Order: sequence, then C-alpha cells, then structure tokens
Amino acid sequence: MQLWQILKNSIMITVFVFVMMLIVDYFNVLTKGRMSNIIKGNRWRQYSITSFLGILPGCLGTYLAVSFYVHGLISFGAIVGNMVATSGDEAFVMLALFPEKALLLFGILFIIGIFLSWVTDKLVGWLKIKTCTECQLQQIHTIEDCNCFEKENLVKNFLDISFLRLAFVFLGIVFLVLLTTGFIGPVTWGWKRLTLTILLVIAILIFSSVPNHYLLEHVWQHIVKKHLGRVFLWSFFAILVVDMGFHYWNIEHFIKNNMELVGLIAVLVAIVPESGPHLIFVMMFNQGLIPFSILLASSIVQDGHGMLPMLSYSVKDSILIKVFNLAFGIIVGLIFYLAGF
Repeated sequence: MQLWQILKNSIMITVFVFVMMLIVDYFNVLTKGRMSNIIKGNRWRQYSITSFLGILPGCLGTYLAVSFYVHGLISFGAIVGNMVATSGDEAFVMLALFPEKALLLFGILFIIGIFLSWVTDKLVGWLKIKTCTECQLQQIHTIEDCNCFEKENLVKNFLDISFLRLAFVFLGIVFLVLLTTGFIGPVTWGWKRLTLTILLVIAILIFSSVPNHYLLEHVWQHIVKKHLGRVFLWSFFAILVVDMGFHYWNIEHFIKNNMELVGLIAVLVAIVPESGPHLIFVMMFNQGLIPFSILLASSIVQDGHGMLPMLSYSVKDSILIKVFNLAFGIIVGLIFYLAGF
C-alpha cells in the first residue's frame, strides 16, 4: 500500500470517528442525564443499562457509567460489565472498516457484559472483596441545555457567524465533496458511502445549529483536542506497521505460527488505559491476520479512555476492574479460540 493511500485511509477513518463522536456527544447533551433517573432499580436493569452504555462507540457511555458508580447508583459488577462491553474509540474505527462484524462483536460484548456483571458481583461477595463506597465526586461530564435544530438558531448563527463555526461547516462541506466524488472513502456508491454521506450532512447541520459554547467546549476542546489527533496518528501508524509487516517481514507467517503468543500480547496491551494501541489488532483482524477470538479478548480487556476518570476516583477499584477484565478476556477469548472463531 502506498504512503498516500495509507494517508487517505487514515483521514477517512479519522473523519468518520469525528462525525460519530460528534453525534454521540450531541445525543448525550440532548438526553441531559435522563439516564440517571432510570438506572436505579434491580441489579439486572443495572447490568443491561451499563452494558448498553459500554457498547456505545466512544468514551461517553463509559464516562456516564463511572459517574453512576462513584455516586453509588450501580454495583461494582455493573461497572466491570460496562468496561467489558466497551471498545473505546476503536469502536468507531471498526464500524468504518468492517461494520457487519463490528456490530456482531458489539452484540456479543453486550451479552457477555451483562453475564459477567452478575458473575463479578457474585465473586465479590464470595471472596469478600472490599470496593469503594459512594463519594461526593462531581459529575464527570456536565451537560447543559442545548436548543438545537431550530430555525431561529440557524438564522442567528449565520448572521453573526464565528470563525470556529465557519471552519467546521467549511471543512464538513469539503469532506462531503471528497466523499461523494470518491476521493476518500468507498470508491463506488453503496450503503457505506451513503451512510457516511448522511452522517456528514447531520454533522454539518449540528455545526450550523448548536450554540457557540457547544462548538468550543464539546467539539473543539473535547473531541478535536483530546481525541482526534490520537485517532489519526494511531490509525496511520497502525496501518503503516501492518503494511510494512507484509512487505518487509513475513508477519503473516509469524502470527499464524505464534497465534497464542499474539493473543496474549493483545490482552496485555489492552490493559493500557488509552485508545490507540488496540488499533494495531483491529487492523490485523481487518487484514485477516488474527481470528475473531483475539479481537474479542482484546476488546473485553481494553476500555479506551474509560478507565481514566475511574483512576482519579479509586486506584484500588481501577486495578480490581482491570484484574477481572484481564481474567475474563483470557477465559472468553480462549473459549472462542478453541471453538474455532
């Protein structure tokens, strides 16, 4: 693969991740924390809701689950299940590269997350493991009112348009043109290009209608500055590493003859509380180098940035979560691997 093609693929992935992050964040703002009103209830409701939050692409669903945990709204098992189910920012990349298999993976992670939430709470009780209790930590992601997609907002925003809004709208239109002409993304029209086109149009509408505060605090400060650079760099170098492995080193032969070692490395790398390292294994799976079982094991253990706010609350609980997830990842991955997946 030529360097220019790797760059184009990385840009396409980054744009898709950005648009999906924007839409997920926008939805989070519109719901204005209503999820907390229904989270309280029996344990199985907690398990289902937190696992669902986990499979939502990005870190917001996990951040919300951590907020519930530190305020005593969910059990330790429920937060473990959330971390099991989440794939962090890599979920966006998987949706861009192999959407059907990604949705299958998310469905399996959702079911496993629910079951392992229950298992964890049982083990915590049997082993008499002490976890932290509720604290008065402030909510992790403050959500304000956002009256969006209103005609008055559109007119007002463009009569006195800010530089940030102009830049986002302009870049959105540029990427829309590049996508529809086939310069980036799928080379022919199909459901993938159509989906990406619709998502970009939605993103442009969001850029046009939301308040300047939202553009600055949520889009620029949170999504662009904290996530987008990492996503592009990790995507670019992950694709480059895999491509160079094909051309200069018989990576396919090595992996096929050391699959168990590769699987162990995948789950150990997944311990790192960072979106990015996991992308190498996502790219390997996309190239057919590793089986589904290794991707599944890595996804169970890794949690993107979701563990970072948990670390600020309790290092002990964070370590316990990673220990449970590492054990679960190895066990589940081994079961799927021996079953031929």
